[in-house]
Amino acid sequence: MAASGVMLAQCNRNEPEPASPPAAAPEPTPPKVIATPTAMSREELLDAVSRAASAYAAGEATQGSDSLVGRPFAIRIPFGCNGPQPTPAAATGDGLARWTWGPEQKTIQLTLTPGDWLNTALIAGAADGSDWEAVEGFWIPRPWLRKEACSSIRADALQSGEVTPSPQTVGLAAVFRADESRVGRRNGRAYAYTVRPDGDSPLAAPAGGYRAVLEGRLAAFPGGRAIRCRASGPDQRPVCVAAIQLDRVAFQTADGETLSEWRPG
Repeated sequence: MAASGVMLAQCNRNEPEPASPPAAAPEPTPPKVIATPTAMSREELLDAVSRAASAYAAGEATQGSDSLVGRPFAIRIPFGCNGPQPTPAAATGDGLARWTWGPEQKTIQLTLTPGDWLNTALIAGAADGSDWEAVEGFWIPRPWLRKEACSSIRADALQSGEVTPSPQTVGLAAVFRADESRVGRRNGRAYAYTVRPDGDSPLAAPAGGYRAVLEGRLAAFPGGRAIRCRASGPDQRPVCVAAIQLDRVAFQTADGETLSEWRPG
């Protein structure tokens, strides 16, 4: 009996210790999600310009980095809403899109010639000390209209004489550095497209005009800001220009059909 107890005790001593439960594997760290900024619309871009104009007029000093720099944008600029417009002299570019009739009104010619803004008063002072070699400018007409559509206001039939349009006050300056490719520069050449009729059907003037599409990213003036404003006096609306890197230019119909596009890069 005693011997049996000794043997049982010996067996108990020889049994292996129970294994510890395996350590729980650490939960994987979820990947860091970096929010991709959405492209600024016409409305958002014009709101940013309005804030910059107000800050300039109030003499507010801007501090820190500009969150607008690097933001993508995509805007549609209505043009030709009230019919064809005469083309300016071939040697000049006014930065405005327009359409004109071709010979015998059998075609419609769309054009947009960027302006040479490098030596203009608004850009020249800002570009001092920069490596900008060319600056090609585009205006955004009717900046009080936030929608990407033609104005519903019609000219007064009793108005005598021609109504003078308001001066342009909001622009986009496509900047090109000396060490960059020159392929995307227009150098005075227009973005142009010819609208032709389908078959024998005659062309009609577009009821809603056309759209010029500009896409890219906001760049920075040498001072680090994306938008620069200037005014000749306190009672003048400031003229504001945003520096941009241009990625795409296109012509579209009023309902969004792309007629032609260019990718300067």
